[in-house]
Amino acid sequence: MESVGAPTCCPKVSSEQSDGASAAEPIKVDIWSDVQCPWCYIGKRRFEQALAGYDGPVEVEFHSFELSPDSPFDFDGDARTYLRRKGMDDHSIDAVWERLESMGADVGLELDPASMVPTNTSRAHQLLHLAKEFGLQSEMNDRLLHANFVEGRHVGHLDDLIALATEVGLDAETVRVSLVSDEFIGAVRSDEERARDLDIHGVPFFVFDGRYGISGAQETDAFRRVLERVASDRSAASEPRP
Repeated sequence: MESVGAPTCCPKVSSEQSDGASAAEPIKVDIWSDVQCPWCYIGKRRFEQALAGYDGPVEVEFHSFELSPDSPFDFDGDARTYLRRKGMDDHSIDAVWERLESMGADVGLELDPASMVPTNTSRAHQLLHLAKEFGLQSEMNDRLLHANFVEGRHVGHLDDLIALATEVGLDAETVRVSLVSDEFIGAVRSDEERARDLDIHGVPFFVFDGRYGISGAQETDAFRRVLERVASDRSAASEPRP
């Protein structure tokens, strides 16, 4: 495993450069995340801060990962109840929530993790795949995360997802037909299978250029270093050999 900058953040997931990409082509970043993962929201913001300070082109694609695939759409209880059932005590829950609120504030997020409505996220992931078809995946992901961790909205119910989707520019009837028919459930399962192939056990997880992986909501500088490393690797590969 190879590290870039931080000893645990960037293992090399492949020894081959993605698709033989040239230095001029966008760096592809694949991100596995779940809309009920607060670390994914923080990690997304930190990654976006790194992008803002990087000059080269970058292509980003989000992939499905369900942290709790067996959860019902209508969970009997609130966020605290959910975490208690996962084995956490109240002291630990409060400490995690306080940390999330502080880390969120550092990247401009007013997180309210206690307001999260636990639910099954398979429909939300299908919605993200639909949004990708219209070039709105990142916007849809942001809207779902904000709805979940700031507004305390339900991100599992069909009508709630349709309402959120229209806010980013998707057509309500298109969304309804897609979600009711489970149009993208195969794409969700494919993402999750690929995550297993890459030995991804938690999210967020970022794969840069098909080669380097970052696990967790690392600091902005860690993302920047990997972008620079990939750009350097490409530049070196494109130089003529003696």
